[in-house]
Formats: sequence, C-alpha cells, structure tokens
Amino acid sequence: MAKAEDVKVKPRSKRAKRILEKREPKLVEEVKTALLLHGNKTSQITKDVLTDIHKLKFREALKLSRKNDDMRPFEPGGETHLEHLARKADCGMFVLDSHSKKRPHNLILGRFFDHRLYDLLELGVEKYRGIREFAAASASVQAGNKPCFAFVGEQFESDPDFRQAKSMLLDLFRGRLVENINLKGVDHVMFVAALDRKLLFRPYAIRFKKSGTKIPRVELAEMGPQLDLALRRTQPAGPELEREAMKRAVTTKKKVKNVSRDNLEGKVGRMYVPRQEVDTMPLRKMKGLKRERQQTAAAAKVDKKQRSEGAPTVAE
Repeated sequence: MAKAEDVKVKPRSKRAKRILEKREPKLVEEVKTALLLHGNKTSQITKDVLTDIHKLKFREALKLSRKNDDMRPFEPGGETHLEHLARKADCGMFVLDSHSKKRPHNLILGRFFDHRLYDLLELGVEKYRGIREFAAASASVQAGNKPCFAFVGEQFESDPDFRQAKSMLLDLFRGRLVENINLKGVDHVMFVAALDRKLLFRPYAIRFKKSGTKIPRVELAEMGPQLDLALRRTQPAGPELEREAMKRAVTTKKKVKNVSRDNLEGKVGRMYVPRQEVDTMPLRKMKGLKRERQQTAAAAKVDKKQRSEGAPTVAE
C-alpha cells in the first residue's frame, strides 16, 4: 500500500495547480523558507530569539505560535509531525526552541531534503541581547537586503561540527541567490566567531559615510541580536540521503552542427557553400561597363553617318 505522501495529488483548480508546480523540483532551487516553531516547554529568551530571527528573515520565514508536544527531532520517530508541517508549509529548514533543566534555552536547527529530515544542529543560548536594544542601528537595515558573512576561526574548516554550523547559518540568513547586486543592497554583516565550543553571533549594520572621494567610508554599528551559542549536539545527514541530495540534474543541450567553441576565439562555426557556376551565372551589369558600351555605340553611329555623307572617317 502506497504512503500518503507518495500519492500524487491532482489539482482541482488553477490556483492549486500553480501551487503544486511551484513545489516541484527545480534545477535552480529557490531560497529556503524557515519554519519557526516552539517545543513543549520554552523560555522567554528563546521566544525572543525566534522573533529576532523572523525579523531578519522577513518574508522568508513562517512563525507558528502554538506549542508542540511531539517534536523531538533527535529521538527516533520524533520528526514525523515536524516533517508533516514542513511538507504542508513547503519549508526547507526549521528552528525549534525548547527549555529544560538539562538543556536550558535550547535551539535546534535542521534542514529538510524532499520534506525528509536531513541534518540537525543543537545550540544553547548563553548570552542574548535583542534587536530592540539596538533600535538605532537596526532601523537603517531594509528587510530583504543581502548580508555579508564573516566566519572567523580555523574550526570552521577543520571541525565537522563547526562546518555544519557554518553551512546551516548560511542557508538560514543568506537569502536569495543573485548574480549582481547593488552596493546599497548590502547593508548588514553577519559576523560569526568560533571560540572553544561556542559561536559568537554578531550582526552589524553597514553605514556609508562621506569620504571626499567616490568610494564611501564604511562604518559598522551593532544591530543585534547579540548571541553567544554553545554547540551541544549535531546529527549529520545519513550517507544514502546525502548521496541522493548531492545528485545534480544532467542538463544536455541540443548539439548544433558545425559549431564549436574555442578558448581564444569563442564561438567558431564552419559554413558550407555549394560550387558556383560563374560562366552561366547571370551577373549584374555594372554602370561603368554600360557607359563604355554607350560611348562605343555613339562613336559607331557617327562613323556610319560620315560614311554615308562621303566624309573621311576617323580611321582614314
């Protein structure tokens, strides 16, 4: 018997058809929408952190207000309801907050592949200052603009847990992938430093000041949220799921005959021209040849007239 998620749903309206087409796999995937939700027990600190993440993500996040008792992603079977919500809301990742005596002020970050749980990262909030405490700096940042990222620390290259944390933070805050961007569109920096087993998360607002030249003077002002995050638990993707997620679609272009590419000359083509029969080809008469024939004809006419009158010709 087929599972409920394996059954293909037929749209009953044009709007439903557009929604299903939007959720279909694409060669270039769109930005991941984050699902922000609460666990069974939460604290005011983790609630404020989710609110600040929602402000930074703007329209690329969906925040739910109800508590969820059956969401324990690290336990077997605890991801079922989470995957159901992700499939329903079409979200690519999630941030779940919880609070307990063993793990106080806890944040769980995770990603999905094909609406299945891919990997997990658990962080503990040890220090927090919200965006509301940096209202002057955060007011200059426009929602939807692209951030710069600065990851400081050799752990982001050597430690697999820190590499996973870097990848998740990039997916969470980078926004839409673009080829070109205006200088005014980059108005904040995400600064993340690795210290022991902690992540120091510091967003800064970029301010362009007058410098007397065409290049402005750049200043940074902390905009919040200021977070000290302790790295607790991680769960990497399974080998089979990772192999499936890393597959790339084969894009085969239709081959054009007699056209190739050269590293120096670029696009090179070969043209085939049939043999031209010049002898039998009706060529266009040039004006110069036409004038020459007219002069020859006029001279012959004068010569004939002189012969008829008995006058000596030019040849004589």
